Amino acid sequence: MAELLRTNDPALISVVESILMEEGIDYHVADSTISVMEGSIGAFQRRLLVHDEELEAARTALTEADLGHWLPPLRVRRR
Repeated sequence: MAELLRTNDPALISVVESILMEEGIDYHVADSTISVMEGSIGAFQRRLLVHDEELEAARTALTEADLGHWLPPLRVRRR
């Protein structure tokens, strides 16, 4: 899976989840249970992951929703 974005803003995560569901893109929010460890103060960022083959579609959907400024630059993956 590829990281689509990383944030500690629960509202942003909710909006992005909604967009991805609407587009039919599978995703996973990683590190969401860390709040138990941190006491729900929002210090640790959650990572929103999508399948590698859906990364481009997910980035396009967020860009079209005017959320592209939240996306990190693409990195070239070396195998």
